[in-house]
Amino acid sequence: MTARRHQQGAALLTAMIIVTLIASLAAGMVWQQYRAVQTEAADRARAQSTWILQGALDWARLILQEDAKGNRNKPVDHLGEPWSVPLAEARLSTFLAADNTAASNDEGPEAFLSGSIEDAQSHYNLRALLGGAQVPELEQRVLERLCNQVNAPPGTAAVIINGLRAAFPAPASGASAPSRSASDVESGPLQPAGLDQLSWLGLDADTLARLQPYVVLLPKPTPVNLNTAPREVIAALFDGVTLADAERLVQSRKGRPLQNTADAAAFLPATVQIAAGRASVDSSFFIITGRLRLDERQLEQRSLIERQGLTVVVLARERINQLIDR
Repeated sequence: MTARRHQQGAALLTAMIIVTLIASLAAGMVWQQYRAVQTEAADRARAQSTWILQGALDWARLILQEDAKGNRNKPVDHLGEPWSVPLAEARLSTFLAADNTAASNDEGPEAFLSGSIEDAQSHYNLRALLGGAQVPELEQRVLERLCNQVNAPPGTAAVIINGLRAAFPAPASGASAPSRSASDVESGPLQPAGLDQLSWLGLDADTLARLQPYVVLLPKPTPVNLNTAPREVIAALFDGVTLADAERLVQSRKGRPLQNTADAAAFLPATVQIAAGRASVDSSFFIITGRLRLDERQLEQRSLIERQGLTVVVLARERINQLIDR
């Protein structure tokens, strides 16, 4: 009788072990299937986001191309043109719907698209600090004035100049562009491709945020567009120009954009000389920003483009995936 009970107990224990193993295997398979579904959904969402943002970029390029056609005879870029109007955040289903009825229901994806086109030449191009054996004194004063206007820490201008000069050494005599030897590449600082990467030079995030509305780092030297530049950049660009002088120019161009740099002379002190290589009324470089918001996440794409005649070329592209605080 005791042996029979032992056999029954062993059988029950074996059955429980088998049930436990089957449950564990089933749970593992369910988990793997769940992860596979989640991975596939994430890949699909990533692909869809990429295509949507690429479409927004192509749309912005088309706008700039049409603007170039309209300004073919007299290139003038200002803030009253269609490219400068940002795209307010709108539900993506409103673009995809076939009619108003489809757009009004809740069957569309909870995705929202927004974007803008910014004139990169409305900022002071730090590339003006490079290229020669010495930093031009005027360009150094421009950067120092901008740093003072944004209340950057003392010595910020010197940090930027020294860092950029080390990363982009001056070309040898007769050379057309800076060249770096293998040892320079290994021991010297990395060459920043944009303003965000100036943190490599030792600038903190707060200082970069203060400078971002006013400076930019483009692939080649460019003049500042007086039709789109903020007053801080205009005041810093020339010796003897105050913020009040720059503000008068900014207010005047709202009603009538500058047709050439000579038009700006009426709002600046008579001693100011506007060199063609330092100021202009048209632009070739633009920054296109597209934002796609889906639930609690936002994917932002920033593209630097150059307009070469009627051709719009993408030079750089950066994507930032952000988690939105609720």
